Amino acid sequence: MILLRRLVVTGVAAVLVVTLGMTVPVATGQTTETGRGAGDSRRALSGRTIVIDPGHQLGNHNFPRQINRKVPAGGFKKPCNTTGTATRAGHPEATFVWRVARLLQKRLENRGARVILTRHSNRQDRWGPCVDERGRRGNNAGADLKLSIHADGSYTRGARGFHVIAPTDRKRWTHDIYMPSRRLARETKAALRQVGVPVANYTAGGDGIDLRSDLGTLNLADIPSVMVELGNMRNRRDARRMTTLKGRTTYARALDRAIRHYLD
Repeated sequence: MILLRRLVVTGVAAVLVVTLGMTVPVATGQTTETGRGAGDSRRALSGRTIVIDPGHQLGNHNFPRQINRKVPAGGFKKPCNTTGTATRAGHPEATFVWRVARLLQKRLENRGARVILTRHSNRQDRWGPCVDERGRRGNNAGADLKLSIHADGSYTRGARGFHVIAPTDRKRWTHDIYMPSRRLARETKAALRQVGVPVANYTAGGDGIDLRSDLGTLNLADIPSVMVELGNMRNRRDARRMTTLKGRTTYARALDRAIRHYLD
C-alpha cells in the first residue's frame, strides 16, 4: 500500500433508518442494505469465531512516533503500522475497510458467529493496533479464521482489481496454517469474482493470489489467515465501488460467502 503523509477526511452526515426491526446507520442520500444477507436469521455459523481485521486506523497519520516503532513480525521486526492509502478524492482506506468490516460483522453475527474485531473505532484521535497484536488476535480465542481487509494504492497506470495474500510455508511460524490459509484465499478469490469484482491486473501474477512471508498479520497467526486487498483506491472505477454503500455491500456479501464456504 502507498503511504500518505496526510489524509483529507470529510464528514458524512448519518441518519438512522429502522427497517425490519433493526436500526441501521446509513449515509444521507443512500439506501439501506437489504436482502437475505442483512437480515438472515439462520444460525449456520453458530459456534464459530471469526476474526475480522480492518486494516490501519484513521488517526495513524497523527501518531508517527507510535506507528513507526518496530514490533515483532515473525522472526524480524517491522513498523507497528502505516497510514494506509486513499482515493484520489481523499477517501481513506481506513474508513473504507472499517465500513466493509462492519457490514461483514453484521452478516456473520446474523448467522450466529462470534466476531472479533482487531479495532473498535475509526477515529482521528486513535492509532493502531500494531501488526503484532493484529497477527496474534484470535490465537487464544478458539477462532476458526482471520480475514484482514485492506485496499491498495498503486499508481501504476490502469492498475485495478483485488488480490488475496496468503502466508508462505515458514517453519516455526506459518507451517501449521499455510495450507488452510491458501484454501481460504481461494474461497475469497472465487467469492469476489462471483460478484463481479475484477482480479488485479498489476500484481500477484494476474491470478489474484499472492504468497508472502513478510507480513506480521499473517506470520504471527496460529489460525488460518489471509489478507485481501479489495481493489486499487487510486483507480477511479475501483474507487467508485469502494465509496458507495452498494459497492461496500457487494464486498461484504462476497467475503461472507467466502467464509461460509470455507467453513462448510
